[in-house]
Amino acid sequence: MPDGTGLLDLIGLALLGGLLANIVNNIPATLALLPLVAASPLSLLAVLIGVNVGPNLTFVGSLATLLWRRQLAEPDHQSARTFHLLGALSTLPILLAATVALWASAAMIGG
Repeated sequence: MPDGTGLLDLIGLALLGGLLANIVNNIPATLALLPLVAASPLSLLAVLIGVNVGPNLTFVGSLATLLWRRQLAEPDHQSARTFHLLGALSTLPILLAATVALWASAAMIGG
């Protein structure tokens, strides 16, 4: 578990949050990780990025994606394949960009 507030540590925490959210869902992942990073606001924010952006990779990542799966079963909607393709292409870059923005903003304001 990364324990610093450097860029690589924050990316590691965000990735861990995203991975855990895809395994057990984002709410249990949040409840499991927040006590471990509660002492560092920056680390806490990185985990929150991970558990909120990461679930877009799979249907089981969050309730919102499960609800999208239900909508995809209706006529005239995108396929599940398209959902997974878009999630695979967008989740990691968005997670990394958000974490880099968090780190850069903290560096600018002295956090």
